[in-house]
Amino acid sequence: MSIATSYLASAARFAVGRTVGPIGPRPEKMLELYEFEACPFCRKVREALTMLDLEVLVRPTPRGGTRYRPEAIARGGQRKFPLLFDPNEDLLLYESDDIIRHLYARYGRTSAPLLLRLGPLGTMSSGVASMMRPGRGRRAKKSRAPAEPLELWSFELSPYCRLVRETLCELELPYVLHNVGKNSAHRPALLERAKKVQVPYLEDPNTGRKMFESLDIVRYLEGAYGDGANGDAGPI
Repeated sequence: MSIATSYLASAARFAVGRTVGPIGPRPEKMLELYEFEACPFCRKVREALTMLDLEVLVRPTPRGGTRYRPEAIARGGQRKFPLLFDPNEDLLLYESDDIIRHLYARYGRTSAPLLLRLGPLGTMSSGVASMMRPGRGRRAKKSRAPAEPLELWSFELSPYCRLVRETLCELELPYVLHNVGKNSAHRPALLERAKKVQVPYLEDPNTGRKMFESLDIVRYLEGAYGDGANGDAGPI
């Protein structure tokens, strides 16, 4: 049932967030994003990141979160999400439309796809995708913080990757998001690293765990970092 509703969420956004389009210069320093999975405005930014083949350090800010939400508010001065920091230009940006325009102007070669330029209409479609997954990726759960960010190979439209991102968000676990959409230049590196191109793929530098399969990853994250963590965090 969980996978079925995740497929419906993907269908609500058509093909946005699946395929890499024309890309421009690559950032020298990694982008940083404060966001939460269920937010329709955040989804639009994540879609743009996939289509521009950009990697980003995600600091989840679900409702009720105490790890990165206060940090984001202190850093930007507002209680709004998404919040993007581009260290290459020392730039902080709110508003999904402003962030998307910046990303395409700085790291793309064309304008953003139509569904990301429709303003309220595009946001409405993104909101429908959130409705397909009620309550998921929205509120924080008790968790313990990792010493280092995890690493996730993913692309936005994948219904299986969504299940993992929701869990990372709810547990307030920071992670480096390696976008590997269709035609991504990062896919050969994933093949060399993991011996196959399959997503989601998670690496946890805190424990040495390396995993495919969304449900296995979700169980691992809950066991290693969730409330009442059972210690299932040893290396394979």
